[in-house]
Amino acid sequence: MALDSTHVQLWRNREFVLLESGRLLSTAGTASTGIAFTLLVLALTNSPAQAGLAGFARLAPYALLALPAGVAADRWNRKSLMIGADVVRTLLLGGLALGVQLDHAGWPLIAAIAFAEGAGAVIFGVAQAGALRAIVPRRQLPAAVGAQRARGAVVILTGPPLGGALFGLGRALPFAVDSASYAFSIASLAAIRTPFQEQQRLEPARLRSEIAEGFRFLWRQPFIRATTFLYALGNVTTPALLLIVVVVGRRDGLSSSAIGGLIAIFGAAVLAGALLSPLLRGRLSVRGIILLELWTALGSGLFLVWPSVWVLIAGMCPQAIVIPATDSVVVGYRVATIPDRLLGRVESVRSNLARLLDPFGPLAAGLLLSQTSPRVTVALFVAWSGALLAWGMASPAIRAAPSLQELDEPGAPEPLA
Repeated sequence: MALDSTHVQLWRNREFVLLESGRLLSTAGTASTGIAFTLLVLALTNSPAQAGLAGFARLAPYALLALPAGVAADRWNRKSLMIGADVVRTLLLGGLALGVQLDHAGWPLIAAIAFAEGAGAVIFGVAQAGALRAIVPRRQLPAAVGAQRARGAVVILTGPPLGGALFGLGRALPFAVDSASYAFSIASLAAIRTPFQEQQRLEPARLRSEIAEGFRFLWRQPFIRATTFLYALGNVTTPALLLIVVVVGRRDGLSSSAIGGLIAIFGAAVLAGALLSPLLRGRLSVRGIILLELWTALGSGLFLVWPSVWVLIAGMCPQAIVIPATDSVVVGYRVATIPDRLLGRVESVRSNLARLLDPFGPLAAGLLLSQTSPRVTVALFVAWSGALLAWGMASPAIRAAPSLQELDEPGAPEPLA
């Protein structure tokens, strides 16, 4: 697919390339340890429930820490926050690799490090929204988000097979590689010259009032509010279904490399969707893209007819293809229109709401798999997706979704604070 002028300009942007190259390696390392955490817990405990709890621990910081992280991103140096988060994760993952190698890494330590890594991801993620806005022109933000989702797709495509293969060679290897990837991210961030926030005069304020200001702004924007709550509920399903893939694949006797390959199929679908994202943005409205993702979320229901792990991952692929287009329009519009002084707080409130239920996806899947069959477990998540589809179709804010053409208009008004 040929790149349009916007994409050409984007990839000539030195600062954007530095940001994304560092994130490419660090997120690839994170994806490899994502499957490695699950495989390690299963190898030590043989318990899907404890594997689900480890997944819960890794995602719980999104619900617990996003709000103070957003305040920090608006008041403190975003670049320093991002580098600090990567330094901590470098040390933690390196320490875990050493502990696994010496056979001193029990389940409590694994869960604690999974939580701490998730905390670093929250701080980094909230601050990087401001970094993206600072280094990319407003009209190029949807394309930039699309490029980030393409990078994420490459990560999903390569990370899990890499993690599975490394785990097969040695249980400590995926965590050592992840530690090294964060070190590379630190170097790339340090090379970026553009400040990650606008100069502003900060007035003393209480944490509660600053968070409340971000929440009020979000609540007054119908489209941002609706998509925040819609995806808060929708984010439960993908991590849960991917955990089901790992557990069922292991029960079926698949090797760690084969299980990583299964998840890579999902990543390949996301990558294909990232390449198709400009086409979908050009052919469909914002509402049409959102509803298309909600419809395709029902694809995992094929597992109910033919309960094969291969069928489950195939049923998840249609939604995976649409996800990058949805993210590019929803996230691109949001980052482009939120005032810089509020960006960290609004993003943290949105992230807190959108990711509030994330940890309960793998937790619920693990508990259900321990008590019921994989078919019943998948059926419950398909029913959840069906309810979200009905809500999205009926939502007035989704029906009145904005047009991306607004971002191309010079001096286009920002939402009122």
